[in-house]
Amino acid sequence: MKRFTLVVSVTLAVWLLASERATAQHGHGPSGGPVGPAMSQHGQMQDHSNRPSRESSQSGSTNQEHQKMTASEQLDRNTHLATQLQGLFPAGTDLKLASSGFKNLGQFVAAAHVSHNLGIPFDQLKAKMTGDSPVSLGKAIHELRPEADAKGETKKAEHEAKEEIKEAEAASKNQATS
Repeated sequence: MKRFTLVVSVTLAVWLLASERATAQHGHGPSGGPVGPAMSQHGQMQDHSNRPSRESSQSGSTNQEHQKMTASEQLDRNTHLATQLQGLFPAGTDLKLASSGFKNLGQFVAAAHVSHNLGIPFDQLKAKMTGDSPVSLGKAIHELRPEADAKGETKKAEHEAKEEIKEAEAASKNQATS
């Protein structure tokens, strides 16, 4: 009888652990609702939990506060990134002025890379992307350089922007802790 009780107990424990692990892998908590990060329709991470993110709890600011800042404000805070970007523009370019009107820092940095990579004057690219009838970076490239691979160049510039922003933020954090 002891052996039977032991086998049933072990089987029950294994079954409970397996069902918890499967539930966690599918992103649902005990109530059936999502927990932790999930992917949006556009492939961006969304955190549906009520917990502060690791980034916000460490830096003292939330992702929402970071997203509400304009590209100019973010460049003011991240001088390392501003210094790197200055190399993509002619000497004396005011990055605060250049970044005004863009939806976010990533869009501005990607546009700066496209301008530099394809030799498209930045003011023309900016006008297409931020004017009265704004268009996407890819459409702006297509309109200004029809012979260019707009999709490929957009992907390349967005990747460059993402990496550059990530590296600059890491450098700023390292500098702040030193």
